[in-house]
Amino acid sequence: MTTESVFSFELNDERVGIVTIDVSGEKMNTLRASFAEQLQDIVRTANENNVKGLVFTSAKPDNFIAGADINMLDNAHSREEALALSTMCQEAFFELEKLPYPTVAAIHGAALGGGLEFALACDYRVCSDSDITKMGLPEVQLGLLPGGGGTQRLPKLVGLQKALEWMLTGKQVRAKQAKKAGLVNDSVPHSVLLEVACKYALKGKARATKPPLDKVSALLESNPFGRNLIFKKAAENVAKKTGGHYPAPNNIIKAVRASVELDTLKAYKTEADGFADLVMSDVSKSLRGIFFATTEMKKEWRADDAPSTDKVAVLGGGLMGAGITHVSAIKAGVPVRVKDVAHKGISGAMNYSYKLLEKKRKRRIISKAQLQEQMSRITGTTDYSGFAHVDMVIEAVFEDLKLKQSMVADIESHAQAHTIFASNTSSLPIAQIAEQAQRPENVIGLHYFSPVEKMPLVEIIPHAGTSEQTIARTVSFARKQGKTPIVVKDKAGFFVNRILAPYVNEAANLLLAGEPIEKIDKALVEFGFPVGPLALLDEVGIDIGSKIAPILEKELGERFKAPDAFSRLIDNKRLGRKSGRGFYDYSKKDKKPDESVYELLGVTPAPKLNKEQIAERCVMQMLNEAARCLDEGIVASARDGDIGAIFGIGFPPFHGGPFSYMDKLGLSNVCSTLSSYAQQNEVFSPAPALVAMAEKGQRFYDQDAAPQETVEQDTAEQGTDDPSTQPS
Repeated sequence: MTTESVFSFELNDERVGIVTIDVSGEKMNTLRASFAEQLQDIVRTANENNVKGLVFTSAKPDNFIAGADINMLDNAHSREEALALSTMCQEAFFELEKLPYPTVAAIHGAALGGGLEFALACDYRVCSDSDITKMGLPEVQLGLLPGGGGTQRLPKLVGLQKALEWMLTGKQVRAKQAKKAGLVNDSVPHSVLLEVACKYALKGKARATKPPLDKVSALLESNPFGRNLIFKKAAENVAKKTGGHYPAPNNIIKAVRASVELDTLKAYKTEADGFADLVMSDVSKSLRGIFFATTEMKKEWRADDAPSTDKVAVLGGGLMGAGITHVSAIKAGVPVRVKDVAHKGISGAMNYSYKLLEKKRKRRIISKAQLQEQMSRITGTTDYSGFAHVDMVIEAVFEDLKLKQSMVADIESHAQAHTIFASNTSSLPIAQIAEQAQRPENVIGLHYFSPVEKMPLVEIIPHAGTSEQTIARTVSFARKQGKTPIVVKDKAGFFVNRILAPYVNEAANLLLAGEPIEKIDKALVEFGFPVGPLALLDEVGIDIGSKIAPILEKELGERFKAPDAFSRLIDNKRLGRKSGRGFYDYSKKDKKPDESVYELLGVTPAPKLNKEQIAERCVMQMLNEAARCLDEGIVASARDGDIGAIFGIGFPPFHGGPFSYMDKLGLSNVCSTLSSYAQQNEVFSPAPALVAMAEKGQRFYDQDAAPQETVEQDTAEQGTDDPSTQPS
């Protein structure tokens, strides 16, 4: 069967060949396995037409080439096959680079991963100055390195330091920054992009130029001693950030180093070898699994035929309300009406967004005019004026059932019949909030995590009477806010707080048993969490956590009983960072464990366990509860649970989430470990569903399952490893 070519050729009056890239039937252009052969064919056509130059452009309205088709990686069943993929790309781009006439990439929209590597192999790169144009090599986010020559060509254009920074973080740059750094030769309005690109195609082959560096950077990069310092510093930063859990950054450094220390063939082989090793690594497989999962989830709960959410109101101008206002007005781009009983609350919510936008303005990400335009979307009121026109009301007031019920009644009397009432409760049952509603089908839970603008997850909680349309509309709006939503069952703790509570409780129990504060937290950070459980409690607020605990204990039983440590700290006015002290002392710039906590708790620090044992005890509690949640239908699938834990708690992505991690350990091994701990404390007793699965030799995921649809490179920026983020 012949594969339809993604390339089409046209010759203009000046004998410039214009090659249009268009992957048929897809929104995104991606590099498929057949692209190298098709590129050879189109070059042959160009040669036959005696072109003076060749311009590559895209038929897509918002992307040049968004990356490689990731399915190719999962179809590589051996290191040799993965190596062949990299070598194929390298050779195809070598051929492009060696053409006797000029080649130009005319970039509008996303040029990411393999798409940017394609452009790097051209003599010239011209991009549109549109806001949607962005370029980068984000492979590190999938546990990979650029395998098509990106580690070799990018440093020659922008310098070692910028190339390392961009590749090690997966950073995506816009037109202005790309031009300044030397990545593109020109940035022009989209309307003249092709015209300008064709002029570049008549300029003759590009000559090698030095990156536009400042004097200090140029001096550092021009001698072996300076370069050694650059690579050493990069390796130190990687070790500090990743804790040694992610091999891709070190492979990137090695490949970039090869670009300046080895001959061309050996340097490219270093890149290809590093790429092949990473493709076959468990870490990359886990990260690709997360990518596929989030991509699949975007196709679910579509609200195509439902009323759109064009205007929103937020009840409460506190910390959560301010964050929700920000992502609604700035990220989703809709007008937001903030209601608070006091003008101070309204101004606080507005100031919250202003400060975040002002930071972006100072970094020249947005202009002053853009800041003002975005702030104009937020208005405030102390009554319900303006609520007659909103499509969704998001409630972020105190955790008081009667207060929330009264708000439902108020909204039903002031808003439209289709207006959704979404509660940001973290503990109250949605069914009870909707109990007295006239339109219970419009009531739903929408649980954000703090800080709202940073945490990627939201839990969407329908009660038994919530309509399918309300669920779909809420999911759709959450995505518009830049969130990854999971739909969970209306039961105490929902999913994230429910699996978090036993984990945190076990950390407190270990503290009461004499394990030092810092040792407990360090053990879990070394396991892969962004922060330890006790530091996490300090960030959330020990008082906040203590309010959820009794609800969980009442609904779910004795295993959720909170240790006495929490109440003693609260009685001592130790609420965490917000009060200046909790498990840690925040009176100075760097937090330190507060030694007086031990006396307060009647504990003498006496370490008995190693870090691996501490981490295992805490994590096993989380895994066990996750299995119970799946069995009870709190989450619809292991996939949803893994995404919820990674994006809501910071469960180590390289482990793939709690369910993927249990599959790796083996369910029988998980049950055995839990049972051994249960001999000292019955809260460790393995969940019956977990035992049943282990006895049948089952897994949470089908080992042979593979993605069935083509998945394009995700161009969204996602952060899951920011230690400043925490659930609430």
